[in-house]
This record gives sequence, C-alpha cells and structure tokens, in this order.
Amino acid sequence: MLTKIAVDDALLSTVLAPLGDVVEAEVLTGGFFATAVRVTFADGRRAVAKIVGADTTRLCTYELGLLGTEALTYRMLDGSGVPVPAVLHTDFTRAAIDADVVVAEHLPGVPWHGLELDDEAAARVRRNLGALMARMHRVEGPMFGYPAEEAGLTAGTWREAYRLMVEAILADGARWDVELPAERVRQVIATHGRALDGVARPAVVHTDLWAGNIFIDPETLEIMGIIDTERTLWGDPLHELVGADQFGTQPPDADLLAGDAAAGGVLARELASPTGEIRLQLYRVYFSLILATERTIRGYDAEWGEGYEQGARANLERALGLLEATAPV
Repeated sequence: MLTKIAVDDALLSTVLAPLGDVVEAEVLTGGFFATAVRVTFADGRRAVAKIVGADTTRLCTYELGLLGTEALTYRMLDGSGVPVPAVLHTDFTRAAIDADVVVAEHLPGVPWHGLELDDEAAARVRRNLGALMARMHRVEGPMFGYPAEEAGLTAGTWREAYRLMVEAILADGARWDVELPAERVRQVIATHGRALDGVARPAVVHTDLWAGNIFIDPETLEIMGIIDTERTLWGDPLHELVGADQFGTQPPDADLLAGDAAAGGVLARELASPTGEIRLQLYRVYFSLILATERTIRGYDAEWGEGYEQGARANLERALGLLEATAPV
C-alpha cells in the first residue's frame, strides 16, 4: 500500500536505542496502513514497533495524528480489564526518521483471524469479545470525536462530532475526486440528527475490532489482547458494532450482544431504544463513506480495490435508503 514506508535495520536500531540493542527485526505483513516490525532485544524482550510516515498526503482527515491516538488509547485502557499492550516507547520528534513511532509490548496468543474454529468455539469468542467491549466502553473520554488535535474532529456533543466526522470524509472524497452522495448524506443527518442527542457520555470506542486485531488463546479461547487502537474515537458505544463488522448489513451478532450484556454493557439496551436502529444506520453510512473513499486515497490494487469500493457503495446505498424510509424520532 502506498501509505507504508520502508525502514532499514540501522534506522530501526537508532529509533529503538532507548529500549536496548535490537538483535532481530521482522517486518509483519497483513496490515493495510502502517509498517509494523516485530523486534527482539538483546535481553530477550519482544515488542512491536509501529511506524507511520510523516507524509499525510494519503491520509483521511480523521487519520491525522493517529499514532498518538494509539498510544493514548493503550494508556487510557490500562487497568480497565481490557487486555492491551503496554506502551514501551514513543517517538514523534522525527529526528532519526521522518515518521512517527509507537513501540508496544508483544502480546501473547494468536490472531483470531485465520484461526479455524467450530461454530461453538467461534460463538464463545464472540461472547468474550462482547464482554471486552463492555469493559472498554466504561472508560470515558474527555469530549466527543477523534482524540488527535491534528484531525480537528472533536466537539462538546456527539451530534456535532458526528457531523464533523462526516463532513471531513466528504471533503476528503471531494479533494480526491471521489463521487459521493453528499447531499443525500447531509439530508439524512438533518432528518435524524436528533437521534444522536441522547448520547451524553463519550465512551472509548475502538472502531476496528475485527478478528485480525484480536489475539486469543487457542486452547481456552480467552482474549489475550487487542491491538491497532489508532482509529479510536470517543462517542457512542453502538459505533463499535459497525467498526467490528464494517461491511455488515445484518443485525449485530447475538452472541456478541449477549456477552456485552452479561458483562454489564449497554449495546443490546441501546439497540432496542427508540433511536438505536437509526444510530446504527447513521454509523453504517459513515463507515461506508470511509470505505468507498479510501480505495482512491490509499491507492489500493485496482482489481481488489474495485470490489472493495463496490461493496462499500452498496452498503452506503442500503443504509441511506433505510434512513430515508424511516420517520425521525
């Protein structure tokens, strides 16, 4: 992907010198965005260095300052019961390398993504994920929106933060000549914006809890850790359901909701509220705008990217249609 940068061993050793001597470094594959390197130090410790170049040309507005958000979120979740890696080192000076760097401890377990589980085991992991969401959403942010000052997407109310977020991705699309149904989007927000007014507390919302960001113990099926908190926002817990299933169109998973409820979470209750379905569809509109736009901004491979964008546009059309056919509350 065009947002990734190459990092040689000498530069990496210089950046990580405060943590010790690097004896092994392995570039990790599978991500769409940052360069991630698993490193081993001379004393046997292992860590993951995440590196994002200083060039913001191919970033969406909401992604500005994202590595700072990743480190901040790990620290905010420390002690919450959510298993996140400890932040070992950050470097935002760009003195040694023209990039931002966050180094976090190496997590135990294996990624859920790609692990072959039977239906019963997969349902158990989804319930465990629901319980993790409940613990995460009890942690409160100081305002609504994306934490990074660089993004400029915070507000005193969730309704205003959501509006800013949507306008930012519409502006990103316009800047890259991505055709989006901007006026229809603005109209459904004008029609249904009051549904967001009931969100009075800015919960920490990961927004990207897909199986690749979740590490589990394959024997016990317990969640050992979560990663990639760089797109975290402070807002409505229901937003998490879309972030965890960004191309989804069906009702949220019953096992996940049950696990959340058993752990004292609010997802099922909020979904059943008079505004729940409207809010869910508004968040699907937002995520679909991101997915439909980022193919062009990131320069995704043409053949793969075309299907990616088409799927996002189909979901956007569906969510807009549902909202247009729904009376405001």
